[in-house]
Formats: sequence, structure tokens, C-alpha cells
Amino acid sequence: MKKVFLSLGTAALLAIGLQEAAAQTPYRTAIGIGIDVGDGPTLVGPQIKHSFGGANAGNAQVLFGDDVITLGVDYSYNKQIPGTNGLGWYVGIGPQLSFVDHSSRWFSHDDETYFAIRPAAGLEYKIPTAPIGFHFDWKPWWNLTHNSNFEPARFTLGFKFTIN
Repeated sequence: MKKVFLSLGTAALLAIGLQEAAAQTPYRTAIGIGIDVGDGPTLVGPQIKHSFGGANAGNAQVLFGDDVITLGVDYSYNKQIPGTNGLGWYVGIGPQLSFVDHSSRWFSHDDETYFAIRPAAGLEYKIPTAPIGFHFDWKPWWNLTHNSNFEPARFTLGFKFTIN
């Protein structure tokens, strides 16, 4: 009898845990367009976000701008806001490489590669009745190369098609 209750209790906890994990992100994968704006060049390009289960997700993007190509990946911790039906918040961080052409007016070095860390804090909304989502976040740029500097006035906006 003890084993039956232990098995039932374990199954109940597992079911509750799976429900909680499924509730953290309203989709499994999303593909779309990201726009990175603020001080410096405006960058635009494709992005993909994938939930690894629970509150954990990864995001990858390739952004193009004024003589700049940027590759980045991020880890994010995601939570849905209770009672909002599709609205959630997230925080994250990830590395970024920027390849700059010598003719860029935004960077001081010629033909350089910049390595940066990008923390992020934002909101994401997935339309409950459609496979469409949006996000907006504050995503400062912390350059660790070429006279390291921190640019706090950077933001991203994304439009995505969600795949469950």
C-alpha cells in the first residue's frame, strides 16, 4: 500500500511539474524578424527562439545594419504573467560578435570584429488565437574589445511566427 501511495504521489508531482513547465512559454519555437535600435546603427535580421522546457529558452539572431553584421545567441529565463493570457516577461544574457566594415561611421576601428555581452530584460506577447508573437526588451551592449565600453541605450523589437 505504501508503494502505491508513493507511486501515485510521484505521478501527481510529475504531472504538476509538467503543467508548470508547459505554462512558462506559450510556444515551443518561433521564427521571425528582430530589430535592434538605439544609440548607434539600427540592425535588422532573422531570429529564432526555442524553448528548452520550463522557463528556459535560447534565442539566436543574425542582424544587418550600416556596414555591420552581428551574430548573437542568448539564454533567457521566461515567465508568464498570471491572468494576462499570452503576456510574459523574461531576463537573459548572451554573447555577440559584430563584424564591422571599414566604412562604418559608428565604429572607430577599420575592419574589426567586436565581442560583446548583451543582457536583456523584456516583455513578450503571444496572441492566444493566432501563431503570432511580439517582444520588446532593453538590451544594452557591453563591448569587451577595442577600448571596452557600455552602451545602455539599446532596445530590440521582434515579430515572430510561433510553432508549437
